[in-house]
Amino acid sequence: MDIVLEADSIVTRFGPDVIHDGVSFRIERGQVVALIGGSGTGKSVLLKEMIGLLRPTAGRARLFGEDVWQADEAQMNTLRRRFGMLFQDGALFSSLTVAENIAVPFKEHTRLSDAMIAPLVGFKLSLVGLDPETGKKTPAQLSGGMRKRVALARALALEPEILFLDEPTSGLDPIGARSFDSLVRALSASLGLTVFMVTHDLDTLLSIIDRTIALSAGKVIADGPVASVIESDHPWIRDYFSARAPHRQGST
Repeated sequence: MDIVLEADSIVTRFGPDVIHDGVSFRIERGQVVALIGGSGTGKSVLLKEMIGLLRPTAGRARLFGEDVWQADEAQMNTLRRRFGMLFQDGALFSSLTVAENIAVPFKEHTRLSDAMIAPLVGFKLSLVGLDPETGKKTPAQLSGGMRKRVALARALALEPEILFLDEPTSGLDPIGARSFDSLVRALSASLGLTVFMVTHDLDTLLSIIDRTIALSAGKVIADGPVASVIESDHPWIRDYFSARAPHRQGST
């Protein structure tokens, strides 16, 4: 079993508030995994702890077997080359063109020349279904869906082994959201990517997810294939999936 991501008894406190109270799970290579939970359950916080952006109060976050919070700067730089991150709003640099945004990881982590980076940027754009000419535009000239794809292209720049996505379909219309889901699933299959995403999108869960981890009151309350998680008798999970019930009934 090839474990690429592990949360080991993660505890997170902000002042008197306990956000995570012993959260543990392991993610195997090649899985597409969704992290769900109600507002305030610390889904995005946990994601950031797993990649070294926020330090948990206790417990261990491991990437590829390395303890993220025990790694030195050189070890973290190596780890950063092995994962990609797409933040909820895309976090594109508004003062840079699309091509310049995608080139940032190459400039930060490689010694490639601009002449060598340019065709790689074009390839990453094509990988996410965008024309290379899109590289000349600024983020402000793009639709929300196109900005998400550009951010995904940047996250894929260094050919990561695991991709972290924070609410990737947030703000997209239903057609754009489903198109983005299909792209993520296709990239996972073709590139062998492991995907760990925070999402609230029920359609995403029911279409492309291999495994769902649900958080509530600081704990993992369910972990498994979507079909088994749906059967949980936990009140929050019942309420969450009941929002989908009318759509299912209407489609039969």
